[in-house]
Amino acid sequence: QESLVESGGGSVQAGGSLRLSCTVSTVLYSVYSLQCMGWFRQVPGQEPEGVAGIDKHGSTYYSDSVRGRFTISTDNNKRALYLQMDNLKPEDTSVYYCANSWDTGCSLGALRKWGQGTQVTVSS
Repeated sequence: QESLVESGGGSVQAGGSLRLSCTVSTVLYSVYSLQCMGWFRQVPGQEPEGVAGIDKHGSTYYSDSVRGRFTISTDNNKRALYLQMDNLKPEDTSVYYCANSWDTGCSLGALRKWGQGTQVTVSS
């Protein structure tokens, strides 16, 4: 079974940046023949929101709420997934989870929680 470590959360003022990382012990897309990697966020008591996805061919997908501010990427060895978050807003405050899915269309709504989550807090 693969091991996974999420990191990079923290507190920042509005307009600031954070970079989330999700590092796994095996090649990302080889795990259970996954098609899509991504990130979703969830505020306690609210529905989860898929924010970014990247398929095994490198195509990227973003929610309207983060497009133009967040960038998803993988490293060259495809053992790490990143989410660069720029121009953060207070409404970005949430727990962010590394996620995956078998959806070849990389629908953000199909992302399943994979990591333990990391807290991002943006103050105004």
